[in-house]
Amino acid sequence: MPGGAASTVPVGLIAIAAFAAFVSFSIHKIEEGHTAVYYRGGALLSSTNGPGYHMMLPFITTFRSVQTTLQTDEVKNVPCGTSGGVMIYFDRIEVVNLLQPDSVYEIVKNYTADYDKTLIYNKIHHELNQFCSVHNLQEVYINLFDQIDENLKIALQQDVTQMAPGLFIQAVRVTKPKIPEQIRKNYEIMEGEKTKLMISVERQKVVEKEAETERKRAIIEAEKVAAVSKIQWQQRITEKESQKQIAEIEDQTHLAREKAKADAEFYKAKKEGEANSALFTPEYVELKKYEAIAKNTKMFFGSDIPSMFIDSNSNTASVAAVTPSSKHPSTDNNNSPNPDAS
Repeated sequence: MPGGAASTVPVGLIAIAAFAAFVSFSIHKIEEGHTAVYYRGGALLSSTNGPGYHMMLPFITTFRSVQTTLQTDEVKNVPCGTSGGVMIYFDRIEVVNLLQPDSVYEIVKNYTADYDKTLIYNKIHHELNQFCSVHNLQEVYINLFDQIDENLKIALQQDVTQMAPGLFIQAVRVTKPKIPEQIRKNYEIMEGEKTKLMISVERQKVVEKEAETERKRAIIEAEKVAAVSKIQWQQRITEKESQKQIAEIEDQTHLAREKAKADAEFYKAKKEGEANSALFTPEYVELKKYEAIAKNTKMFFGSDIPSMFIDSNSNTASVAAVTPSSKHPSTDNNNSPNPDAS
């Protein structure tokens, strides 16, 4: 019996090793952003799994991990013949695409796990050759090159929308194609001449712009001088008008003052005349006559009385007053005889 017990030890070890091998080949890991599809005997199974650890029958079932996040497929060295017969090569074309996880099974079923070869690589070749065949080298290399990206994207998306729903083309980037060396040199010379022409045109624009700026500056300066001159003349006119108004006001004031003065004098003279008319009554005149006579210091009476005499003392002429009784002898104011009477 000891020999039998010893013979059972290797069998247990073999069983354990077999189980460990079975488990190790059964467990597989799916990375984040991928979906696993399974094959059994070459047939695609309908079940799929997402990221994580999963079990499968080893050696019978196999799997492929399909990326379901944004990925970039590069199509390299694509030949393209132009309508003029020139063969050019696009060195690299990048196609950014996205596959929905729920569409993985259908797309892999119809186009295998390498669906991008059929739906993207082959389609790129086809669309580029279609584009080049109807355009010449100048259009492909220069004139329409900026449109190739967008045209390829639209063409790819239209096809995959019909053939593989769930696959989306996000962007297409096309590098400049390789052209024959001699043609490339000619294009470089042409581009150099174009660059010189552009520099000349831009220099001319700069000169024209500077001239235009100078002209506008001169116009602005002239307008400023004209505006200042206009303002100064306007100020002078305003000053003259102000002086004129002041002179008119002064003249009116002076006229009003003189008129008021003349009116006052006229009124004064008028009032004095009225006063004199009221004052010089016959009685007042008679009174003044006698007052004047009374002021004389000498009186003459007689039949022959001179009408004027000269006082030797005062050298003044006096008019002799004649009274009705001219026969009486001359007397002075003191009723004394006048020794000078003739």
